[in-house]
Amino acid sequence: MSTSRLYSALTLQKILEKKLFLNEAQKQIPQASNQDMAFQNMLLLTCLRHLPYLKKILKSHTRKKLPASLAFATYALYLGMTELLYLKTPDYAVINSYVEIIKQQLNKYVAGFANAVLRKVAQEKETLLQQDQKDFFSQEFLGLLKNSYNKKTIHEIEQAAQQEPFLDITAKAPSETLAEKLNGKLLPGGTIRLSNDGAIQNLYGYQDGLWWVQDFAASLPVKILGNLKNKRVLDLCAAPGGKTAQLINAGAEVTALDISQERLNTLQQNLNRLHLKAENIICADALEYLQTFKDTPFDIILMDAPCSATGTLRRHPEIASIKKQTDVEKQTLLQKKLLEAVSPALKTGGILLYCICSLCKEEGEWQIKNFLENSQEFRLSPVSKDFLPEAPEIFTPEGNIRTLPQHLKSYQGLDGFFISRLTKVKEHVF
Repeated sequence: MSTSRLYSALTLQKILEKKLFLNEAQKQIPQASNQDMAFQNMLLLTCLRHLPYLKKILKSHTRKKLPASLAFATYALYLGMTELLYLKTPDYAVINSYVEIIKQQLNKYVAGFANAVLRKVAQEKETLLQQDQKDFFSQEFLGLLKNSYNKKTIHEIEQAAQQEPFLDITAKAPSETLAEKLNGKLLPGGTIRLSNDGAIQNLYGYQDGLWWVQDFAASLPVKILGNLKNKRVLDLCAAPGGKTAQLINAGAEVTALDISQERLNTLQQNLNRLHLKAENIICADALEYLQTFKDTPFDIILMDAPCSATGTLRRHPEIASIKKQTDVEKQTLLQKKLLEAVSPALKTGGILLYCICSLCKEEGEWQIKNFLENSQEFRLSPVSKDFLPEAPEIFTPEGNIRTLPQHLKSYQGLDGFFISRLTKVKEHVF
C-alpha cells in the first residue's frame, strides 16, 4: 500500500505542476497491479474533488508554505488528509505510511513536520468535516465559468460535478432486456446507465461487441442527424471513436480523421471489437486536411472540435485545478479556424454538426453565433425539443443543445456539452 501511495503522490505532483490529465500523468509513473490502480484512482479522484478545502486545511495547520524543493511533501499531505477525512482509513495506517514515504523521498525533518500535521488533522477530523463547504473549483476555474454563467448556475455546476458519475454505454441495439442483463437502466434516447464499478471488459456483451462506453451527452450529436443510411460522413477529431461507431452503426459511410496515430489505433481496436468498419481512417491535422481538401464533398461533417474539455470534469476532476482562461482562448482560436475552413469539404445542402465537451460559451454558443454572423454559406438548423422531451432544459432558445452536469437530475446528471446543427445553404466561393 505504501508503494501505491507513493505513486499517487508522484502522480498528483505531475497533474498539478505539469497541468496534466490524470491518465496522462499516470503514464509517466510506474504502473501497479490492477487492484493498486483501483485504489490510486479512487484516492486521486477523491483528493482532486476536495482539493480547495484540503489546501485551506494545510494552510491553516502550517506557519509557512513549503519551498518548491520540498513540494512532494505537500502533495503527499493532500493525499494523507484525503484518506483521513474522506476514505476513513485508520489513522495510524495513514500517518505511518505517508510519514515514511516523505522521509524516503525527502528527509526526516520534513517527515517530522508531516507527522505533526497529519496527527493534528486526525484529532480534528470531525470538526474539519463539519466545516467542509464542499468547494470544488479553484479561483481560476471559477473565473473561467463567470464569463458564461451567473453565480447560481455555477454553484449548481459545482455541486453536480462533485458526484461520481455513472458508467454510460451506447449499444448497437439498446433495449430494456440488454439494460437488465447489465444491471443498468435504459435512459431516454437509448443510453444505458450502469453503476461505475468492476472491470468494464467483464460486463455482459463487452467481448461480443454489443456496446461501447460513451457518456449520455456525448451520444446526442449523432442522434440528432436522423437517417444516416448510405450518407458519406467525415468525422473530424474522431478518436477514440464513440461517435464513429454510432455513425457506422446507423449505416453511414464514415471517414474518421484524427491527428494522433496512437489514438487512431485505439479507435481501430474499438471498431474491431464492435465488428464495425470505417470506409477510411486518416491520420492528419484536421485544419490542414480541410484547408487542402480537393475530393468529393461529404454529405455530413461531424466536427467534434478540440476544446478545453471542461464539460468532462465529473470524470476528470483535475480539470477544476488545471484549466485556465488561456486554455479556452487557445482552443477558441483553433475552433474558429476549423469552422472557417470546413465549407469546401461539405456539399451544398449538407449538414455541419459542431460539438464540444466544454462548459464555456466562448467555445460553444458564442463561437457559433460569431461564425453565422460572418458566414453567408451556413444557416442554423434548430433542434426541436421533441428530440428529447424528457430534458427541455438542454435546449437553448436558438435551437442548439447545451447540457450541464446538473441537467437530467432525475437520472443523476450528465457531462457538459454543446451541440449545434448547421446546414450549408450556399456553395463556397474561393
